[in-house]
Amino acid sequence: MSSNALYFLNGGKLVGGYDKTKTDLTLSLSKKGALINYELNSNIIPGQFKDKKNTLVVYTPAISKDNIQLDYFIKNGFNILKRSQILGVISKNKFCIAIAGTHGKTTTSTILSHLLYENNVSFTSFIGGISENYNSNLIENGQEIILVEADEFDRSFLTLKPNIACITSIDPDHLDIYSSEKELEESFKEFAGNLKENGVLFKSFDLPIDGVDYGFDSKAKYSVENYRSENDCAYFDIKYQNSICKDVKFKMPGKHNVCNALAAFAICKNLKIQDDDLVKSLGTFKGVKRRFSYVLKTPKILIDDYAHHPNEIRAIYDSVYSLYPNKKIMAIFQPHLFSRTKDFMDEFASELSKFNEIVLIDIYPAREKPIKGVSSKELLNRIHNNKKKLVERVDLTDYIVKSETEVIVVMGAGDISKEVDNIKNAILN
Repeated sequence: MSSNALYFLNGGKLVGGYDKTKTDLTLSLSKKGALINYELNSNIIPGQFKDKKNTLVVYTPAISKDNIQLDYFIKNGFNILKRSQILGVISKNKFCIAIAGTHGKTTTSTILSHLLYENNVSFTSFIGGISENYNSNLIENGQEIILVEADEFDRSFLTLKPNIACITSIDPDHLDIYSSEKELEESFKEFAGNLKENGVLFKSFDLPIDGVDYGFDSKAKYSVENYRSENDCAYFDIKYQNSICKDVKFKMPGKHNVCNALAAFAICKNLKIQDDDLVKSLGTFKGVKRRFSYVLKTPKILIDDYAHHPNEIRAIYDSVYSLYPNKKIMAIFQPHLFSRTKDFMDEFASELSKFNEIVLIDIYPAREKPIKGVSSKELLNRIHNNKKKLVERVDLTDYIVKSETEVIVVMGAGDISKEVDNIKNAILN
């Protein structure tokens, strides 16, 4: 949502809003003039936003249906749009690129934004994470192309009509919204069917949807060959049609991240950008905050990641153990949502059990109320590893500092990232 707010601020609009807690993003928006409150009270909505003729209300899926401020706007007949709907309005008469997928869409859209920027393409991108290169989730370099993340939650991505679409993955998720994996898959197929005339779909090789495929399989139209990890970087070749780009350097290790880079590369080839320019730009990509982000490399290695799904945890495990096969690795995990924890309890337990040591903190509820029998304690009980512990948040830093573990990976989509600086400072001191 913050990228939307920044877009309107930059366009000279008065912007206000509600968030549950203060973050670097909300503080940054406030400095730019946004009127942000943190209290569930409709009486504190600034008067400038109570004129329904001149106020547009935009909300994200993170806002619960019983939010008092949203309820005020609904009851008083304001013009209200979901985040995806406003992106649909912004991109309606533009060349639109939409990146979808249960995993990988933020990283892919951020890489693609960097490639476009470095190659002087006229575009504006709305991304779901903070680009390390630009320290923003809104990247503006003109208006000819609008690049957006297409969120599958509550089917909101179906409001978009892209010229180019990409689907990075279709894994079971949001089962509180979708009744089955099949229903989720059908929703992605419907998204793919929303392409404008002569539109192009790029998709991960293993997905059951027609499109230009990419991946590690040699049968893919765009494929990765000779992948290796060295010095915290990935090196690989890109093969497509009758061309090959040798020894591409990429600073986000892990096969899942390389696949995301490959998707961005393929889209750029559709836009007629030259191989050498793309390879150079991939080499200067610094990453996405909270996507395998190195916080420390000495005296301990501290990595921060947004992983909140079993498949994402598996990808992090594969990446970190390929980089540090001889080091002991601790996973710190904050489960996100009671419903997701309930749906994937055994899968979470299985993936977390692989780490040398596991630390859990309580579930981040976001928009949800507790579900009976669903807790971090229950998840801990299902983890098959002798080195596991449920730690109170206030005790987390002390526990980690006392540990002899060499590599620490912090994972979760809630507010666990707030503890990362505390952990970093405690390790250094």
